[in-house]
Amino acid sequence: MRVTFERTGGFAGRKLQGSLDSSMLSLPKVRRLKELLKRSRFFELPPLLESGRTGADRFNYRVTVETEEGRHTVEASDAAVPGPMRPLLDFLTRSLFEK
Repeated sequence: MRVTFERTGGFAGRKLQGSLDSSMLSLPKVRRLKELLKRSRFFELPPLLESGRTGADRFNYRVTVETEEGRHTVEASDAAVPGPMRPLLDFLTRSLFEK
């Protein structure tokens, strides 16, 4: 499995982008990633999550997951991210950028 993550916006407007390959992760991290994908119902989410709320300094996310079964991408603004997807975004942010 390969996960590509992009976060744009925020106060500084900084873009963070990276990817994870499950073959390069420890078994506990692979299990956690799979659990978070399942809990967020990632593969059931529409490609674009929108919210009528706007605001300055919010993040925008784009997550693409590629598996043997196919590929799915979800884009969302901070205001549109469903609660169950937040732990997945936090995991990806920590795994990719807070080493």
